[in-house]
Amino acid sequence: MDNNNHNINHIGTIKNSWNEWSETWYPKYRTTEVISKIIQNPLTAFHPTAYAMIRKVLPNLQGARICVPSSGDNHAVFAFHLLGAKVTSCDISENQLANSARIAREQGWDIEFVCDDTMQLNKVKSGEFDFVFTSNGVHVWINDLHAMYHTIHRILNNGGSYMMFDIHPFLRPFGIQAAAQIKVVNPYDATGPFGEVPTYKWRIQDLINAMIASGLNVKQLEEMFAEDGTFWVDESKDEEIGMSRQQLDQLCNWRSNPLAALPQWLAVVAVKNCTQGD
Repeated sequence: MDNNNHNINHIGTIKNSWNEWSETWYPKYRTTEVISKIIQNPLTAFHPTAYAMIRKVLPNLQGARICVPSSGDNHAVFAFHLLGAKVTSCDISENQLANSARIAREQGWDIEFVCDDTMQLNKVKSGEFDFVFTSNGVHVWINDLHAMYHTIHRILNNGGSYMMFDIHPFLRPFGIQAAAQIKVVNPYDATGPFGEVPTYKWRIQDLINAMIASGLNVKQLEEMFAEDGTFWVDESKDEEIGMSRQQLDQLCNWRSNPLAALPQWLAVVAVKNCTQGD
């Protein structure tokens, strides 16, 4: 099998899986309670440090044209809209988009939803956006970082900014599981694919070099810690149910959970220089 067919099969598997998950374990991310929390305070959709980075490059969100590729639960999309931006949400899963579009209709929100592959975004015009944002859980589904970042560079206008917020790569060799003792699951340079539904564990150099190769100019990098212990539980398995606040807080204590000593989040801001073309 050649690489193109291999990639197409991977993309199809991921797309089908997310269409299924959107109807099974993912509904809890779009409950009335969850959406009401975002409506009451849109900033809850972002890590505080990440939001500070966003406001540094976009001091005024009112009317800003923002694209969120691999939008997933669309929490960031909803928040950007509520903060005054004109938002386009892109995702490979029709069901994820349909469920989020339904919420937007119910709330009377004017948000554009586009079903497209983040590595291509063929339905999105070049030079269209002031800001592109990818949030937690995007890069594990991307098999070609260079294609993704060249696409992001293409859809940004000159002087536009991109920001990624995702799991810190330093955690991935350990499986991101809270435990009294650290156990290596995979070496840092094993990037995948892993599993029947293929995922990728990119290193910092893979992410940054792909941004640089696309023509983006890296401006800021921040490493940060989780806001609370829910970071360390597998929400897809409802592990947090029945855990007390004290138990969750203890997961952030590196003495009982050594992995908590490592940064859990990585955020990077990059800019498309005004002198660059598409």
